[in-house]
Amino acid sequence: MAHLQQRHPQNINGDFYVDTTCIDCDTCRWMTPEVFHREDEQSVVYHQPVDETERLRAMQALLSCPTASIGTVAKPTDIKTAQHSFPIQLEANVYHCGYHAESSYGAASYLIQRPEGNVLVDSPRFAPPLVKRLEELGGVRYLYLTHRDDVADHRKFHDHFGCDRILHQDEINHGTQDVEIQLKGAEPVQLAPDLLIIPVPGHTKGHTVLLYDHRFLFTGDHLAWSESRQQLVAFRDVCWYSWPELVKSMHKLAEYDFEWVLPGHGRRYHSDRATMQQQMQKCLAWMATV
Repeated sequence: MAHLQQRHPQNINGDFYVDTTCIDCDTCRWMTPEVFHREDEQSVVYHQPVDETERLRAMQALLSCPTASIGTVAKPTDIKTAQHSFPIQLEANVYHCGYHAESSYGAASYLIQRPEGNVLVDSPRFAPPLVKRLEELGGVRYLYLTHRDDVADHRKFHDHFGCDRILHQDEINHGTQDVEIQLKGAEPVQLAPDLLIIPVPGHTKGHTVLLYDHRFLFTGDHLAWSESRQQLVAFRDVCWYSWPELVKSMHKLAEYDFEWVLPGHGRRYHSDRATMQQQMQKCLAWMATV
């Protein structure tokens, strides 16, 4: 939990604060940009919530912080309301789970609610309030893992829900060797009529992305929106396997239509398909210069 004696000096006075254990993962800043921003390579509170909506969003960021670096001076009386607000609906039956895990450096996790069985995309923390909400929403049929970095509490979710975990074979290590569905090769895998897994080696050798309903693309660490560049980007500075392979993968990915980019790290992006295609071409042009 956050400690008031470690409160970052750049926080504005008021109830909410960030302490100096912040790891600069960006979670609170993209979840609640009206309250949090960046100072000295850490997050701080620059605006205190002034109404119930802002306070709920600040509390959601507090619960999602992977290092529990966000605190309140007064003991919050609305914690259960904030807990019950997760997972947060983005559109239709797609939700942001919150409760980011430190072991995944604060990566986002998502839920797809489907009559055929729900899909958890990458692993959040195994937090009891979230687990209860997932139970209420129908449990978890598949736990799809984009790559080795964002597996967090995958085993706890498997043990609790009995879900099948999915991870490419090139991403398997000691901690994931018992994953039920191990993907192979470089060809797309049609998991269900509405679920297409697309291998995109680059960030890591076996990285994959998930295209749901030809609209929602869950991209892990492959593709995200950059606020500073105001465009879609790949992560050149944290490309652990091969930048040339990542470029090839991005060209392949640009052949698909989608409306949402939902990354593990980085910012989300939503547009119509024509604009998304323009953004993908802009991303490819930028990658050719890096």
